[in-house]
Amino acid sequence: MRLRLLTAAAAGLLALLAGCGRTPAPVAFIAEGRPGHLSDWHLLQVSGGRLALNAGVLPYDLVTPLFSDYAHKLRTVWMPAGVSAKYSPDQAFDFPVGTILSKTFYYPRAGAADAVLKTYDAEPGAPAAGLDLSRVRLVETRVLVRRADGWTVLPYVWNAGQTDAELQRTGDTQTLDLVDAQGHGEKFAYVVPNENQCASCHVTNLRGGTFTPLGPKARNLNRSLAYADGSENQIARWVRAGFLTGVPAGELPRAADWRDVQQPIAARARSYLDVNCAHCHQNTGTASNTALRLDSLGPADWSLGLCKPSVAAGKGTGDRIDDIVPGKPDESILTFRLASTEGGVMMPELGRNTVHQEGVQLIRDWIASMPPGCKTDNTTKD
Repeated sequence: MRLRLLTAAAAGLLALLAGCGRTPAPVAFIAEGRPGHLSDWHLLQVSGGRLALNAGVLPYDLVTPLFSDYAHKLRTVWMPAGVSAKYSPDQAFDFPVGTILSKTFYYPRAGAADAVLKTYDAEPGAPAAGLDLSRVRLVETRVLVRRADGWTVLPYVWNAGQTDAELQRTGDTQTLDLVDAQGHGEKFAYVVPNENQCASCHVTNLRGGTFTPLGPKARNLNRSLAYADGSENQIARWVRAGFLTGVPAGELPRAADWRDVQQPIAARARSYLDVNCAHCHQNTGTASNTALRLDSLGPADWSLGLCKPSVAAGKGTGDRIDDIVPGKPDESILTFRLASTEGGVMMPELGRNTVHQEGVQLIRDWIASMPPGCKTDNTTKD
């Protein structure tokens, strides 16, 4: 009897230690194949009712993020010891083999099983302390891993128990009820893209066909973030963590925050278009044939859409003539397409099934603020 009691006590102690003191396995760089579960990478762990970052994994956030049906996002970066990304002033950083980027899409819960809140973060930024799973619903996590032969993208969909996410190479669709501050719901289909759809945005140079990350650029990362040990500029933190080299002294590029009304409306609008549209609408992108360049680095002339007739035909123009008619948002193709959810009309074509009402209003206000007529920085048309 005494031996049996001692054995039971020892088993209980071992169980307690396993539940409370177990150290998670280190992050795993998997050089080949497509692991079936997000947990295989050991980037994130579900423990104690929270989704937490593993040791050595840094959260990051963008000054102006891509709109994705009002989803919140937890972005992370990890690199093996001894390697670093190389700084670029205007392009995505040159990441070394072994880099793993992740982006977890989630919503604050609104009570019912499929009801989620239509909100923005009160204080934008990746939560360094992780996510309280009693308050949020995890939808998907996209993993981008830099292997010897280039980048591989892997879409993982979270299970109903919110314990792990499973690989879904062909994507997924979930019906959600998006509830606003007044309690009004809007049902929509949240679409997890398949691997080919991911490539349609991330291949920004059609000639080379190279897959590349979109967000981690100097102008998008140049902001402070609240880490577990205090706030710090993200670029400075990447340097200190050994994740980034080649950063020059002095002032670095910084995108405008689209929500900061203290900044010029033109800078805010162009930052918004840069993040949401420029991966296709640039000189080497999938929409290069339109000659519409929407990145924030180009001139504010005809190539930005000012008084530029669209090459799109039929319903995509909404019977409007020019992409942007200065002073007249209701006559501009750009606002028409941003405000649509109809296939063949809406822009961007992927990544959303709802209208970003605040984003559309920003672009409308920007166009309305332009002097009427077609005078631009480099071009004048009558």
